Amino acid sequence: MDKFPITPEGYQALDKELKQRQQEERPRIIQAIAEARSHGDLSENAEYHAAKEAQSLNEGRIAELEDKLSRAEIIDASKLSGSTVMFGATVTLVDEDTEEEKVYKIVGETEADVKAGRVSISSPTARALIGKKIGDSVEVNTPGGGKSYEILKVAFQ
Repeated sequence: MDKFPITPEGYQALDKELKQRQQEERPRIIQAIAEARSHGDLSENAEYHAAKEAQSLNEGRIAELEDKLSRAEIIDASKLSGSTVMFGATVTLVDEDTEEEKVYKIVGETEADVKAGRVSISSPTARALIGKKIGDSVEVNTPGGGKSYEILKVAFQ
């Protein structure tokens, strides 16, 4: 059972989803199964089979969330400092070819969302940035080819 890093916000999001699935989805699905059972013959009852399928998916996701929450190692970036890129850092980069600035926060795998500027600690971008300092040049191998960035700023929020 390997621990994995996660921000407090990411942990709260997983916990919220778990509670929603346990306290809202589970009772709703149980009600749907009971209602479908009352319609009689279960062998040809599409509502019953759909509800059982939904129950299976929901219970699987609950088990997955419980596992993730039990293995999560919460790292609060606001308590970190320094100029070296590490988990939880918000990094401002400039593309050395286009001069375009990008801001990424390095987060856990479960909370990554590139469009929102959150990259997974295991992504090629984050792996290239970890351990680097302000002013360093970084070569990132992306699916679209290599990119060169310069680190302008490292912040912990």
